[in-house]
Amino acid sequence: MANDPDNAPIGEDPKLDSLEDRISAARKAEDHRLGRDKPDTFDGRSRAMSIASTMVGYPLGGIVIGWGLDSLFDTRPWIMIGLMFLAFFGACLQVVRLNKNA
Repeated sequence: MANDPDNAPIGEDPKLDSLEDRISAARKAEDHRLGRDKPDTFDGRSRAMSIASTMVGYPLGGIVIGWGLDSLFDTRPWIMIGLMFLAFFGACLQVVRLNKNA
């Protein structure tokens, strides 16, 4: 009974070992196909450029949109100032989120 393959423990079954190997190979192939096996290439320079563009782009966008709305509603410069500060606050939140994921 000790060498009976029908009563062997689960870890020693060659069919299950073969299945686990095939599942592992399939997962590895799928990760390679989807590009998940590549290391994260978000280094310090790209992070710095992302932060700099966020901190400049958001307020600049707020200024441009605010200027357009001020022209439309004849409220110069109040909407532009408000959107500039709101966009700066949004940029700060985005930078915090970028650094939290690092």
